Amino acid sequence: MRHQRFTALVLAALLPLSTALAQEAPTQRPVVAEGVVADQATKARILEKLRSVYGEASIVDRIQVEAIATPPNWGEYVAGMITPGLQRVSAGQLEVNGQSVRISGQVGNEQQRQQVASDLSLASNTAYTVTNALKLGASDQSVLDQTLANRIIEFRSGSAQLTPLGASILDEMVSKMAQMQARFLIVGHTDDVGERESNLQLSRARALAVKNYLVAKGIAAQRMEVLGKGPDEPVVGNDTAEGRARNRRIEFKIQ
Repeated sequence: MRHQRFTALVLAALLPLSTALAQEAPTQRPVVAEGVVADQATKARILEKLRSVYGEASIVDRIQVEAIATPPNWGEYVAGMITPGLQRVSAGQLEVNGQSVRISGQVGNEQQRQQVASDLSLASNTAYTVTNALKLGASDQSVLDQTLANRIIEFRSGSAQLTPLGASILDEMVSKMAQMQARFLIVGHTDDVGERESNLQLSRARALAVKNYLVAKGIAAQRMEVLGKGPDEPVVGNDTAEGRARNRRIEFKIQ
């Protein structure tokens, strides 16, 4: 779930059963399950699946048991819909009202949008109708790009030592990266002043300094790789001081 991820699940027999699921990184919010089911076995099956996906400590049980009519094998089908794939959905809701299923919320791309709905169809049977109301939300890459917001992560002149301003920007990046499950490529760039080989080494050293800073702030080292491209990929010309300053930059790419 990249930025803070929230998944809401609403389950219903003939009377509304709603199960709200919320997951947030790096700390987890409670998963609240509430509504009405026909028997204790159905309740236990649903709670077991919720715990397998979200963890025992995350579940708050508010499900009620009442003598209501349900479609054949309703509890089995609903429990089958509670899979780790639902964690792809943020700010979302899954509603199962009798044999009508509706999934809404945000996912990162069209492939995920189709896959989540397909998983729900496979978990039920042909008697269940699945409505896909998922929308495309901000991707992890766009979140990183918006956080950086065309700002330059500054270093001391000719070195790989971060300035206080550069470190403060990285602190903002940490809060976003910690909410994602992606791997990152940190790319260093320089202007074209000096020898190319020296600039390649400096750009990699700066990318590595950024990685080390992020590791110290809690981002796992194995999730990050570094690359130095020196002066080879300028975003503007190097013929002005402003242009050279813009070319001396760090990029973050989702892998």
